[in-house]
Amino acid sequence: MSDFTTNRRSLLKGGATLLAAAATMSSEELLGYAKAWAQTAPWKPEAGAKVNLLRWKRFVEAEDVAFMKIVDAFQKANNVTISVSNESYDDIQPKASVAANTGQGLDMVWGLYSLPFLFPSKCTDMTDVADYLGKKCGGWAPSGEAYGKQDGKWIGIPVAASGGLINYRMSAVEKAGHKEFPKDLDGFADLIKGMNKNGTPAGMALGHASGDANGWLHWALWAHGGNLIDQNNKVVITSPETAKALEYVKVLYDNFLPGTASWNDSSNNKAFAAGQLYLTTNGISIYVTAKTENPQMAADINHAHLPVGVDGKLRELHLGFPILVYNFTKFPQTCKAFTAFMLDPEQFNPWLESAQGYLSPFLLGYTANPMWTADPKNTPYRDVASTATTPAGIGKMGEDAAAAIADFVVVDMFANYCTGREDVKTAMASAERSAKRIFR
Repeated sequence: MSDFTTNRRSLLKGGATLLAAAATMSSEELLGYAKAWAQTAPWKPEAGAKVNLLRWKRFVEAEDVAFMKIVDAFQKANNVTISVSNESYDDIQPKASVAANTGQGLDMVWGLYSLPFLFPSKCTDMTDVADYLGKKCGGWAPSGEAYGKQDGKWIGIPVAASGGLINYRMSAVEKAGHKEFPKDLDGFADLIKGMNKNGTPAGMALGHASGDANGWLHWALWAHGGNLIDQNNKVVITSPETAKALEYVKVLYDNFLPGTASWNDSSNNKAFAAGQLYLTTNGISIYVTAKTENPQMAADINHAHLPVGVDGKLRELHLGFPILVYNFTKFPQTCKAFTAFMLDPEQFNPWLESAQGYLSPFLLGYTANPMWTADPKNTPYRDVASTATTPAGIGKMGEDAAAAIADFVVVDMFANYCTGREDVKTAMASAERSAKRIFR
């Protein structure tokens, strides 16, 4: 069955009780569907194709297992080879750039944020795939289009995002005097101070953590009305609004668990699991791991969106995961077919369920999956696409904005001030110089 609503009807009716069955779709069933799908798919893989795909290392093991099942079924159904290699978040972009510059080594990359915008001239036009998926899967969220399109052409397909939301211990938040998680900036700062006073500290990365640090620090900048660039991509980082954001983050940093200036994307996960950290920004992987390894802790964990900004609006930078196909690949039809197949409802829904909230969809039809409400702690991650902003902020996404986030321009500004390396004016000036070298 090819209709999104029809082929998931039994799952939606059954709700939570059917999630386990859906997530454990057998390899035989998946292969059978893959063969049927291949017969009617618009893209016909090249005979004997051998595709090299690079992706980020998983944070949820079940997600990776489900993904490799999809790979295996596609290979067998089409008599092709999809070789998957895995790298840490921070190693994806350098390896993808090498391939783009040399024209060899990789055919596809499932990367981070705005990776296709670093080298759009090296990306295959994926508009036909995006249109196919949008029609079949409930349409694209505006943030999905922003992450995938340049000048009306899709240069990458935004598979999903890992929501950079607040993970917190409910008991520690309540002990700090907050019966409900604060939704405003002042309340959030008060909470962080109270948690530190009680010996149950928060902590969010200020190091070169591609997902965690970029996410919450861009939020802090935008929440105070600051921006790296304006609507015309002019650098405007030096401003009273940015100064306020720096002072606000410094207050939080002074009450964090020590060491956050050197954290990478796994540091907070480890500290939280060890019982040293009681609030952080992260994907849902902390909770997923705790459900298996520490159920008592899992029962005390909950999730929330970051507070709204001074204008009452919520802007968040979530870790988008776009997939791109290089235009020098010898197997473009295979790459397009695989991309479309991996996001098709019959396998994407079980994959989504296996990820247990770590993958949040940009295709709107998938927000109806009952996994988002079967466990209320998953629900905030369902709506990531509606709160997501690209790294360009109010500016236009392009090579420059992609380079700025890859170079940690905003992160380094906050880290330099919070750690005392620079004062407010110098930190803004340093960020401005770095940004102007990029946005010429």
